Amino acid sequence: MKIVFFGTPEFAAYSLRSLVEHHREVVAVVTMPDKPKGRGHKLQPSDVKRTALELLPDVPVLQPERLRDEEFLERLRKIDADLFIVVAFRMLPEEVWDMPSRGTINLHAALLPKYRGAAPIQWALINGEQETGVTTFLLDKEIDTGRVLLQEHVPISADETGGTLHDKLMVVGAKVIEETIDLIEQSGEPKERLGRPQPEDVSHLPMAPKIFKEEQTICFTTMSAKEIDRRVRAMAPYPKAVALFHDETSDEEIEIKILSVSPDCEKQISRDLAPGEPIETDDKRLFVGTAEGMIELLELQWPSSKVMPTRAFLLGHSPFPHGTFR
Repeated sequence: MKIVFFGTPEFAAYSLRSLVEHHREVVAVVTMPDKPKGRGHKLQPSDVKRTALELLPDVPVLQPERLRDEEFLERLRKIDADLFIVVAFRMLPEEVWDMPSRGTINLHAALLPKYRGAAPIQWALINGEQETGVTTFLLDKEIDTGRVLLQEHVPISADETGGTLHDKLMVVGAKVIEETIDLIEQSGEPKERLGRPQPEDVSHLPMAPKIFKEEQTICFTTMSAKEIDRRVRAMAPYPKAVALFHDETSDEEIEIKILSVSPDCEKQISRDLAPGEPIETDDKRLFVGTAEGMIELLELQWPSSKVMPTRAFLLGHSPFPHGTFR
């Protein structure tokens, strides 16, 4: 089968590499236009483009600004692929996903219909799920609603972070894509009848909307230690959880990024802490009271500083400023 691959970040590049290693016939790659990055604002290619140039030097890499651009659509039509594969790419218009005879499949980093949306990895961790997984499905008119082809479950460990879960699902996802291609090749069903439909009523299921600053922010006065731990792990290493600290000496509100915490520290401090109250110990550890229990901050990033262990930060900034966390 002739395949066109759509994707942009590392998560997608891993699947593209797998397709090449399994000798799939990738006839074109579609990715985002190069973007300026770094201090010099030099144009940088996406991870998928780098992988394509390395492994498929003779295969065209298409980088349309607009997916409805007629020149781009005409190039896709002339390629005449049997199957489109989409991994971590933007939403495709119907005139694109309806083009190939065997359909357009998408890899989603959750067990659909749960966690439809842009941030399934983070929301599974925020909600304290014990397992998640990946799903391949046929693209449809609505986001993440198409017919399910294959799924694989993946356990979530107690210390899982957004980064570690991303890497697990990236590997499993590439494998499931291979299995899905085999399924489609062996099936005599038309694309409209492949797989199984998702339920229409999903109002009782958790969703996975895009992460904004509000979702990054932890609140010591309303969240429990366990809730803060889950949110910090979900946002690590990117985009990072954010805590707001009011420095009572300077009357400033400081935005501190938190990358690692420990919620199991009830016996480390001899007295209870009010929600948002920090205390620095003699051995350079930092504990904060929460709405339920207390938590130790293990790794943080002060404004205009690099990420560092809290103990290392306190060695250069002791005592910790007088104030409270929101």
